[in-house]
Amino acid sequence: MDLDPSTIYAINEVAIFAGAVDTTATETKGTALIHRAQQLENYAKIGAAKVGELIKAIAGSGAKVIVSGAVVGKMALHFCERYKLMVLMISSKFELQRFCHTTGAVALLKLSSPNPDDLEYVDSISVDEIGGVKVTIVRNEEGGNSVSTVVLRGSSILDDLERAVDDGVNTYKAICRDSQIVPGAAATEIELARRLKEFSFKETGLDQYAISRFAESFEMVPKTLAKKAGLNAMEIIASLYAEPASGNTGVDIGLE
Repeated sequence: MDLDPSTIYAINEVAIFAGAVDTTATETKGTALIHRAQQLENYAKIGAAKVGELIKAIAGSGAKVIVSGAVVGKMALHFCERYKLMVLMISSKFELQRFCHTTGAVALLKLSSPNPDDLEYVDSISVDEIGGVKVTIVRNEEGGNSVSTVVLRGSSILDDLERAVDDGVNTYKAICRDSQIVPGAAATEIELARRLKEFSFKETGLDQYAISRFAESFEMVPKTLAKKAGLNAMEIIASLYAEPASGNTGVDIGLE
């Protein structure tokens, strides 16, 4: 069925097949002896009837969408149109894996009538246009979807955007594994340096000089980051030390 870009289709059951949705073929070469024109006509009708029975069985199982991991034959597409089935062809196996992960379904290896346990659900399927390219958007929000899609555009900054997304995702994964995370971008180092300097003032012996020098060693991190970013290192360190005085703790080096 053709998808109208202005319409959002409410979909329930989805059947996913890893192979082609088409007439079955033998693994090896075969020979069919045809002596009369009637035999040739019957041979074509038998193949079409088999495909029609399969598509009818899939529609009878309650499926509203067929997802194919390979080609979709013209005859199969004809019967899908007859039984009002939506067909999505995903040629990339990685995209097919993501689609299965989104819906929670398992791709069937053989084109056959799926069991009720093989069908999974999505909330809606819609067609949108992003950057002049039509894309099919599948939403499964109510079903506890664990997959999200981020569309990045911009040829000159695409690599930077990709790295930013990777950093954010990996940071979130690290927080999920262990929530003991400290602020970055020299915020932790400058706070340690500040507290060590305050502690050194309380010492009266020669230890205060060792503690003070140890505190200054932590300033190497914000100094290096500032130089790499093309900023004035001394001004950055001075501003970081001044922030806790106004009650702002955990302040890091912001490039903006």
